[in-house]
Amino acid sequence: MTRQASLGITAFGAVIALCLLNVIRPCSASITVWYQEGQAPLHGTSTGTALSANYTGSAAYNPNTLDAPPPPGPAGLPTQFALQLSNTVPPGASIAQSGSFFGFSVEMSVVNQVCKSLLQVPFLNLMANIQQRAGRVVVRVGGNTQETAVLVDSTPDGRILEKDLSRISNPTQTPPLIFTPELLWMLRNISSLVNVRWHLGIPFNDTSNFRLGIAEQGQQILGDYLIGLQVGNEPDLYAAHGHRPMSYGPYDYFGEFGDLVEAMAGDEHVSNRGLLIGPNVNTGDWTPEMVWNTGFVDSYSSNLAYLAVEHYPTDNCFAQYGVGTPRDPQTIFPDFLNHTAGQMIIAPYLNSTAYAQTKGKPLLMFETNTASCGGFVGISDSFGAALWGLDYAMQMAYSNFSGALFHVGGQNVYYNPFTPPSTNQSTFRKWTIGPIYYSALVMAEAIGPSNNTQVIDLAANNNNVFSPAYAIYESGNLMRVLLFNYVTDSSGASNLSIDLTLSGGQNPRQVQVKYLQAPSVSQKGNFTWGGQTFGANFESDGRLSGTEDIQTVSCSVNGSGSTVCTISVPAPAAALVFLSSSALTETAGSESHTFPTTAETRTHNTVTVDPSLLATSNGHTGMGKRLGSTSVGSANAAETGALTRSSVGAMLAGALVGSMLVVGGTW
Repeated sequence: MTRQASLGITAFGAVIALCLLNVIRPCSASITVWYQEGQAPLHGTSTGTALSANYTGSAAYNPNTLDAPPPPGPAGLPTQFALQLSNTVPPGASIAQSGSFFGFSVEMSVVNQVCKSLLQVPFLNLMANIQQRAGRVVVRVGGNTQETAVLVDSTPDGRILEKDLSRISNPTQTPPLIFTPELLWMLRNISSLVNVRWHLGIPFNDTSNFRLGIAEQGQQILGDYLIGLQVGNEPDLYAAHGHRPMSYGPYDYFGEFGDLVEAMAGDEHVSNRGLLIGPNVNTGDWTPEMVWNTGFVDSYSSNLAYLAVEHYPTDNCFAQYGVGTPRDPQTIFPDFLNHTAGQMIIAPYLNSTAYAQTKGKPLLMFETNTASCGGFVGISDSFGAALWGLDYAMQMAYSNFSGALFHVGGQNVYYNPFTPPSTNQSTFRKWTIGPIYYSALVMAEAIGPSNNTQVIDLAANNNNVFSPAYAIYESGNLMRVLLFNYVTDSSGASNLSIDLTLSGGQNPRQVQVKYLQAPSVSQKGNFTWGGQTFGANFESDGRLSGTEDIQTVSCSVNGSGSTVCTISVPAPAAALVFLSSSALTETAGSESHTFPTTAETRTHNTVTVDPSLLATSNGHTGMGKRLGSTSVGSANAAETGALTRSSVGAMLAGALVGSMLVVGGTW
C-alpha cells in the first residue's frame, strides 16, 4: 500500500490513520492520508512500498514473481489441430472415478488455524464449492505431526491443540502435539454443515504402546464421516529422520503394522478395524513394490480400506531449512509447465495402480503438492501451479489412482490451496486462495458427481507437451473435454484452435466452454474460472466473485457427417468443454450453499466502509478541528463532537460495526 502523503501524528490524525488502516483492503492501489490542518507532517517525504526483493513477511503472501518462459514458437507448439472423439469409451480409459478425487491434506499442527473450533465461514464456503460440484469433499488431517500427537482431556490454556516447539524433529522442524477431543468435534461439526469425509492418522512413533485414542474417539465422534486411519507417515524416511534404526526396512514396517492390527483387535472401543491406510511410502529409500513383496496387502486385506503413497516432485528444503540441494525457482519453473511434469511423477506408480486393482483396493496419492518443505516462491503460488495441479490430478485419475490429497501447511509455505489470515481477523474477505484450489474446483467440474466417470489422456497435438487434452466419459458416454495451453504469449500467436470432431451419436449444435485463465503463468492471484475469481491475498470469504462467463460455441457438420466444434484456448489457459446441457448443469448444480454467522471475535475498531464512498470523501472537509481518542471509554472517545456521522460526512456512511457482520449478503 503506497501512501501519497505522510502521516501527521496528532490525536485526530492517529484516529483517522488507524481507522483507515482497518477499513482499507490490502488490494488498494493507494490512499491519501491527510494530517490535521495547521500541523506539519512528521516527515518531509512520503513513505514508499518496500521492494519485493526485500520482503520479510510470511511465505504465503510473498509478492515475488518469476519470468514466464518464452513461447516455444510454431515448431514447439502447433496451434491448430484436431481431436477425433468417439461417444463410446475407448480402450485405455481409466477406472471409474469419483468427483471428490481431488481433496486436501491438512497438516495436523495447523488444523486449528484452518478450521478452528469457532468454525471458519470461509473454510465452510470453500468446502461447499467443491461439494456443490462433486457431491462431497475428502480431507486428511495428519502429516508428520500426527506421529507424535497425544490425545488429552484438556490443555493447560484450554486450546484444542498445542505444540512443543522445544522438541522439533525432521528436516521440516516438526513439533510434538497434544490435542483434545474438541478437535474431533470441530471436524464433526464441519461435516454437519458440509459433506466432508475425513482421514486421520494413528500415532506411530511408539509401537510398543500404541495410542489408539484418535481411533476410538474418532469413530465415536465422526461416525461414517471418518473413512480412513493412516498407519505411519512416510515410514521409508523414518531411519533418515532418526525415528528408527538405520536398518529399518519394509519387513519392519510390515511387522509393526501387524502389531497395530493386534492392538486394535484387543480394544473394544475401536468398533471398525477395517479403516487402515498403508504403506504411505514417499518412494525414497523404498519403492511400493518392496512393501507389496512382503505380503502386506494379502496379510492385512480385511483391515485395509486404502493403499496409499505420498510424493512431491522435488523439494525446497535447502531454502527453508538449510538441508538438501539448493534449487533456483526461476531455473526449474519450466519443469512445471508441460504435460510431462505429471507423467514423470506418476510413472513410478503405474505398476502399483495395476497391482491395487488386482487386490480390489483403491490407491491414493495421500500427500502431494509442488515441492516438499513448503514449495517454491513464484512457482507454487503462481497460475502455472493451477495448470500443473489440474493436469497432474487428471493424469493421476487417468493412471488409476483413486484420489489425490494436496497438502495445506501454515503461513510459512508457498503452496497452500487456501490460507486463513495470520491473526484472528474476522473482518470481511481476509482469506487468501491459492492456485491449487482453482485446480480442485475445475477438477470437480470435470469429473462431476456421478462417481462413474472415466478419463483418458488423448495424446493431443501429436503428444505435444504444451497442449495436453483429456476426454471425460460418464456412464459410458462422452460428456466433457479438458484442454490445456501452458504457454504464455500476450501476442495471441500461441492461442490454440482445436477442432473437436465428434462421431458415434454426438451431434450437438453447440457446446459450452469455461476457461481457467490468467494473463501469464507467473501471475499471482486474481485468476479466473468462468470469469469469476477469489481475488488476491486477503480478499476472499471463500466464495467466487464476479459474473460467471460461460462461452457458447456453435458446431458444424463436416463432409463425412461428423460434428465439428472449434475451441479456442488462450495462452495460457485451460478450457473445459461441456458437450451437452446436462454435462454443464450436473456440475453447476444449485447455487453453492453459503454460511452466515452472527459471532463477533473483535468488537472494537471494526468499521467497514463502501470503498466508492471513501474514494471521494477523504479530504479536509468535515475534519477540521476534530480531535478524538482510539482508547475505548476515554473522554475524547465519548465526546459527542468526535467522529460523529455529521462530522465525517460520507466518509463513513453506511459503515457496519461488528467484525463478523457481512456487507451485502451472507457468507
